[in-house]
Amino acid sequence: MSLAIAEKKPPLWFWVAAGLGLAWNVFGIYQFVGSVFGSQADLMARGMTATQAEAYAAIPLWMNLAFAIGVFGGLLGSVLLMLRNRVATPVFAASLAGYVVLYIGDITEGIFAAMGPPQVIVLTAVVLIAAALLWSSRRFERSGMLG
Repeated sequence: MSLAIAEKKPPLWFWVAAGLGLAWNVFGIYQFVGSVFGSQADLMARGMTATQAEAYAAIPLWMNLAFAIGVFGGLLGSVLLMLRNRVATPVFAASLAGYVVLYIGDITEGIFAAMGPPQVIVLTAVVLIAAALLWSSRRFERSGMLG
C-alpha cells in the first residue's frame, strides 16, 4: 500500500460494507458446510422435506465447487477489502461468477423446483449482494482507497 493510499481515510460506509460482507460470508460458509457435508437426515432435521433433502444430496460436484468459489471468494474478498488491498476486486468478481454458476445450476438441476420460491429469493439475494460487493470494491479501487 502506498503512502498516498494509506493517508486517504475511507468513509464509514467503506468499513460497514467490508464488515457486513465479512459477516455475510461467514454465515455463507456455515450454510455451505451444512449443505455440502450434511446427510439427507441432517438436511431433514434442518426442516427440509424428504424430496428437498434428496435434491440437495444429489447436487453435482460442479455446483458445490461453484458454491465454494462464491462463498470462500466472498470471504477472502471481504478480508482483502478490510486490508484495503486492490486484489479484492478480482476476488469478488470470481465470487460473483461462482454464484451465477450456482444459480444456473439451481435452475437446471431442479433445486429451485424442489425448494420453491424461498430458494429463488435467497439465491437471488446472494447474487445481488455479491454484485454489490464487487461494485463497492471497484468504486473504492477507483477512488484510490485500495492499494
